[in-house]
Amino acid sequence: MATELTWLGHGCWLIETGEYTILLDPFLDNSPTAPLKSTDVAPTAILISHAHFDHTGEVVSIAQRTGAVVISNFEVSEWVAAQGHEKVVGMNIGGQIIQPFGTVKMTQALHSSSLPDGAYGGNPAGFIVSLDDGTIYFACDTGLFLDMQLIGTAGIDLAVLPIGDLFTMGPDDAVEATKLIMPKRVAPAHYNTFPPIEQDAEAWAKKIRKQTDAEPIVVTPGGKITL
Repeated sequence: MATELTWLGHGCWLIETGEYTILLDPFLDNSPTAPLKSTDVAPTAILISHAHFDHTGEVVSIAQRTGAVVISNFEVSEWVAAQGHEKVVGMNIGGQIIQPFGTVKMTQALHSSSLPDGAYGGNPAGFIVSLDDGTIYFACDTGLFLDMQLIGTAGIDLAVLPIGDLFTMGPDDAVEATKLIMPKRVAPAHYNTFPPIEQDAEAWAKKIRKQTDAEPIVVTPGGKITL
């Protein structure tokens, strides 16, 4: 079966590939747009891009219930371990690891990162996830940066970019990011969760079609993308 991605609202994605399920940035129980609750997902691996509450969400409870490995930066990984779940992998920018489902490379992101108690949460990051069916770049929470052009040299089949503005790139910068990355397809995320980040994704998609060679894919929370 082909790899399938489900957008669970905000920055949260569920990636089902073969016998493995990867969960990115779980923010489910307190998200106004999430179609599932934390008890509805059963990942084998969890990726955490940075330490903010709307990305760490229910990582500890999900990991403890499912036994999933948590992959994040060193500081977040240490924090998860301190909560009682020691099956973690701490990484840093530029690092790559091999997992049963494929490879995960941690990329830079221009953002901030603090743990729920206000402690330092390490470097924010994005991920290049390479699977048998293709390569996905999750930019996660970030502003636009020119080195996205280097990320694109990995041969990105699907780029997932934030378009919410205010805390991340807005729609126009996400178009510029697409020009730099040159993915085959691009999907928006991190928008319409709260009023300050409301955006018209269809208007963004029109700009993508007009200004880039990428195919835009817009799904509502619960919607699926086949890689």
